[in-house]
Amino acid sequence: MDAFYASVEARDDPALNGKPLIIGSLPHERGVVATCSYEARRYGVHSAMNIKEAWRLCPNGIYMHPNFDKYRAVSQRLRGIWSGYATALETVALDEAYLDVTQKAGSWENACAFALEIKRRTLEELRLTCSVGVAYSKTAAKTASEENKPDGYFEIRTPRDLISLIIDRDVGVLYTVGAKTKEKLKRAGILTVRDIHERPGDVVRLLGRQGEWITRVAFGEDDRAVMPFRPEDAKSVSRELTFQKDVDDNGFLKDVLLLLSLSVERRAARYGLYGEGVTLKVTYGDMKSLTRSRMVPSTRSAAVIWQETGRLLDALPQRPIRLIGAGLHYLGGENGRQVSFDDILPENTVLRDRAVLEGLDGMKARYGLDFKGNLDRIFHGETLYKTVEYMRKHR
Repeated sequence: MDAFYASVEARDDPALNGKPLIIGSLPHERGVVATCSYEARRYGVHSAMNIKEAWRLCPNGIYMHPNFDKYRAVSQRLRGIWSGYATALETVALDEAYLDVTQKAGSWENACAFALEIKRRTLEELRLTCSVGVAYSKTAAKTASEENKPDGYFEIRTPRDLISLIIDRDVGVLYTVGAKTKEKLKRAGILTVRDIHERPGDVVRLLGRQGEWITRVAFGEDDRAVMPFRPEDAKSVSRELTFQKDVDDNGFLKDVLLLLSLSVERRAARYGLYGEGVTLKVTYGDMKSLTRSRMVPSTRSAAVIWQETGRLLDALPQRPIRLIGAGLHYLGGENGRQVSFDDILPENTVLRDRAVLEGLDGMKARYGLDFKGNLDRIFHGETLYKTVEYMRKHR
């Protein structure tokens, strides 16, 4: 999709059309740009940019928080369109996916017709534009989809066609070559795809297995299948929050961890997942990040996540914290899950649930908010952020 969040907002509010629209944090807040309109990109603004830098480049832009509930609803409709053409659909994000249309299309010409049909239906049914690449592989399709943005369409039929297109481009055009990898290659004098063709051994010696992959892609090789997302394949479920001012009050941080733990529990339950590891993540005011984990019997209980992340927090140096997060890892489904004490002694679960309810009651007394009656609303992205900021200011 083209500048997805910004395009959805401009679609729903015509006054935003043609304006430099920046979705993410607001200029006076901490945070980054989630996405921005093409008008904002002309000022040099781009996704993941620090919001203060975006403000410096584009002080006359329109800044908005993202509305993820709205974007998820649109994404569901998009997947309804995409799925009709594909035997396998691999979503990359709310606004992007790989579609394997080989069997349904039966020919290159029909695949191209599918792509144009998807573009037409997206515009007619959702009043949004997308850019579609038709190609022989995932890497080539991704490259093709970026070629004529916005509202683009491009075909790459063969490895030779891909090589011809990218041979003299920066190495960053290749899948998995991010900023750090690009810098390593640059220091070795490898700046373009042509350099990789001429020095494949140097790339492999420099980057190991990643170098082998990058070299293959540079020569147009990519046999990865389109893999539909399965919840049981997820490696972790987590939720994190950035504070507008650093916090060094562990009592308050544990209150935030309770809300994050409840959110993680809900996400895990939505996919029928349990975890055997609990994770705490913190980023201090000096931007140093720490992640700590603890093994637990198979669970998705918010009480367990809260209890264990609280213990992990107590073991960390107490310094002002900028970001905190809670998560579950070593995930698996119900089948094959090891029986825990909660299964054998269900009163354990009752006691833990009681601890969560008592925790929420204590937070109500401290902050004057009805957490138990508003959890469904609180867990929405912006509402959770606003709730925690209110708690921080009124603790």
